[in-house]
Amino acid sequence: MKVLVTGVNGQLGHDVVNELAKRGYESVGSDLASAYDGNCVGMTGYIGMDITDKDAVSKVIADVNPDAVVHCAAWTAVDDAEDSDKKELVRAINTDGTKNIAQACKAADAKMIYISTDYVFNGQGDEPWQADCKEYAPLNVYGQTKLDGELAVSEILEKYFIVRIAWVFGENGSNFVKTMLRIGKKFDTLRVVCDQIGTPTYTYDLARLLVDMLESEKYGYYHATNEGGYISWYDFAVEIFKQAGYSTKVLPVTTEEYGVSKAVRPFNSRLDKSKLLQNGFKPLPTWQDALKRYLEKTEF
Repeated sequence: MKVLVTGVNGQLGHDVVNELAKRGYESVGSDLASAYDGNCVGMTGYIGMDITDKDAVSKVIADVNPDAVVHCAAWTAVDDAEDSDKKELVRAINTDGTKNIAQACKAADAKMIYISTDYVFNGQGDEPWQADCKEYAPLNVYGQTKLDGELAVSEILEKYFIVRIAWVFGENGSNFVKTMLRIGKKFDTLRVVCDQIGTPTYTYDLARLLVDMLESEKYGYYHATNEGGYISWYDFAVEIFKQAGYSTKVLPVTTEEYGVSKAVRPFNSRLDKSKLLQNGFKPLPTWQDALKRYLEKTEF
């Protein structure tokens, strides 16, 4: 199997390529940069590609002729997406770029995995969102553009996996864990939001699941975060410092008390993952175990 992975310079794309290499599959990475300067092991090729350029996407995918495309590339700076001078670019990347990938996959008869987000929902209530729930109501520009990307994929393709994730952390890039470790060294006490509830997703574990999906034809919508129960960002921070051996004190505060951000955040990011088991996929390990393994590999 030959797989093209977009966004290979990011947290997830990096781990997907490494997982493909472990299983002996041919992988071609792509990102906006013209040359690759990362450390993915086993990647068999790299191609610079601007996903907003429809002709370039069509040419790259036609030339590579992959069996599947894992589309990890995205605009993920949620607050910056609210800036009036950036909204058009965010849409060009998350929506139009995804549409370009889907159309090229159709022409190549390739499977596609599209990585989406809990932000497609309105974040209200306390019931976990079902994978096939269609009650979309994004609260911000990022969520809306990712939803529109979902809709493009599902309208264009039949052989697709739309996988929603949340609270991502991985080796290759910035994330909440690294931020907590960095500022936990500088301050004795931190304030962390306690009324936004969800579950972390370790990209190393997610990459394994995504390749499992590629090896199947069980297409459709899925939710994939680590197991271990639903928590708040406050709970996550407390566990990070506990496992890292920090004495940093964490104070729980509400979103309102913490202060207004540019983008509205969902309070309820609980994702129901039962569809994974129903379709024979192995769930991700607990987030506590994932954090332990992550910290063992991370310098802090």
